[in-house]
Amino acid sequence: MLDYLKHLYEVAAGGILSKWVFVYPVLAKAGLVLLGAVFVWAVFKWSMKRVRKRIRKYEFVRTHEQIFDLIQKAILYALIFLCGIYLVNLFRIPVLEKVFYAVLIILLAIPVKDFTLLVLRYLEANFVKKTQTKIDDIAFDLLNKFSGVIIFAIAVLIALDVLGVNVMPFVAGAGVAGIAIGFAAKDTLSNLIAGVLLIIDRPFEIGDRIEVWTSPEGSATWGDVIDIGIRATKIRTTDNIVIIIPNNEIMKRDIVNYTTLSTDIRVRIPIGVSYDTDIDKAKSVILEVAKGAEWVLKDPPPMVVVRQFGASSVDLQLRVWIKEPRKRMDTISYMTDKMKEAFDRAGIEIPYPKRDITITKR
Repeated sequence: MLDYLKHLYEVAAGGILSKWVFVYPVLAKAGLVLLGAVFVWAVFKWSMKRVRKRIRKYEFVRTHEQIFDLIQKAILYALIFLCGIYLVNLFRIPVLEKVFYAVLIILLAIPVKDFTLLVLRYLEANFVKKTQTKIDDIAFDLLNKFSGVIIFAIAVLIALDVLGVNVMPFVAGAGVAGIAIGFAAKDTLSNLIAGVLLIIDRPFEIGDRIEVWTSPEGSATWGDVIDIGIRATKIRTTDNIVIIIPNNEIMKRDIVNYTTLSTDIRVRIPIGVSYDTDIDKAKSVILEVAKGAEWVLKDPPPMVVVRQFGASSVDLQLRVWIKEPRKRMDTISYMTDKMKEAFDRAGIEIPYPKRDITITKR
């Protein structure tokens, strides 16, 4: 009995000694590494704070302070990476190694996303804003919104592959789900595709004045483009009504753009005079009225043409070029008002339908 108890004591003592010899030194090393990493991180943050405070006097530093945040994140992830590699090699656990690398890949997606957004903002501020077209702003806005989703999706797929998970079924399932969603939301996808085509084809830009065919009855039929989204386009009419038109509907219709090539447009104003009127005199009066509007261009000069012989009038048409398309309706109103006064002074009759009735007796 005493021999058996002595044997148990020797086994227990040997196990404890083995634990002290092999386990505790490993834990001690891991603890020292973690403490060292925390110490390095604290010293680095303190140093960065002092450096940042001293160089804030420079304009470039004040306008690009997010660079310091990226540097701090890069150092933090570098410490995590180095400590993780050391600990994984120290404990030599295969499952832990795979999990560590998978988590590290997802964590690295954060600074990659931040750096991508920083580059996009820099390009947008220094190059895109200086271009005349505003469609580039829309493209960069879409990149800013979806770049993070794309980066994290790629990171998750790579992490799953590191863990030994076969990602092909997920990809295939995503493809099938995409087809099902495509059939269920074909109108939405159609608008999204049309939005991309609008960005590529650029039939109009933000600020252009275009015709609106879906305006409420009795309201203005044209307006300014205020937003080109991935799903719909917003147009503010001259009545200050915002009309949201799906991009798919826009791509199906003729787009009338008044400002795409130049801000100069020609306005046509119909005018009717009686058959007894001296046409040359009427043209002269009309041209004098047209020259009285300061926004009417002198080159090309205003002109008056005879369009046709109507039922009760000779139909003339005044054609003038103006500097600003948004004054089209003002031009028509001004010319119509002033020509009525000029015709009254010149004794030119503005005709109206007349009927002669002859009564005969039998």
